[in-house]
Amino acid sequence: MTPQSPSSPERVGAARRGKPASRAVALYAQLREDVFEFRLLPGGRFTESEIAERYGVSRTPVREALLRLQTEGLVRGYFRSGWEVVPIDFARFDDLYELRKLIEVHAVRHLAGGAVDEASQQRLGVLVADWIVDKNVRLSDARAVSGLDEKFHTELVAAAGNQEMLRVHAEVTDRIRIIRRLDFTYPHRVSTTYDEHAAILRAIQRHKPDQAELLIRAHIDRSRQETRKITLHRLQTMRTATNEVAPV
Repeated sequence: MTPQSPSSPERVGAARRGKPASRAVALYAQLREDVFEFRLLPGGRFTESEIAERYGVSRTPVREALLRLQTEGLVRGYFRSGWEVVPIDFARFDDLYELRKLIEVHAVRHLAGGAVDEASQQRLGVLVADWIVDKNVRLSDARAVSGLDEKFHTELVAAAGNQEMLRVHAEVTDRIRIIRRLDFTYPHRVSTTYDEHAAILRAIQRHKPDQAELLIRAHIDRSRQETRKITLHRLQTMRTATNEVAPV
């Protein structure tokens, strides 16, 4: 296992000093971040002993953290052969994006149809306050926008009122987060997202379900294309950096 960059000293310190349960939680959070940031590369193999040595903890919290990551589909264990960061499977992500699109199309058509209760109207009002804003007050921090973007799509589905769809949507959101968060790597994606979200909300406000559907479909497809390109570029960059520092 080759570390790609230093880990968070706060989390590592917590993992070393805390109780067994808190050490496992802190280590889980750090490993998850390392996977998301490609410090642990997709397809990379490692052992529990290597993780324990790297973070200065015992193997017990390591195993607990890895088992939790395995339930999220981020790593997988092999009997007596260590662990592996799950490789990026773009075909699987395409399927998940299609499922997400089906759910969100239903949501915006329902909301644009106008038959929504007061609670749904309040949810939409919060989204309008977040996204239909002057350019000079838009957020620019990529991580902040990524979180706000996820909230936008979750709240659209929540406002539609189907709890089972919301549950499935939450599962899909969690599984695509590893690549979706890269959508805001470049500044133009932030401004584009603001424009597209505002357009979707205006179509809903004007009770135009067909237009809302076209906009949400195009928005999700564009995001999927961008994240694929950025993911491939990020992987190549990290692999090149790894090769450059590898011992001869």
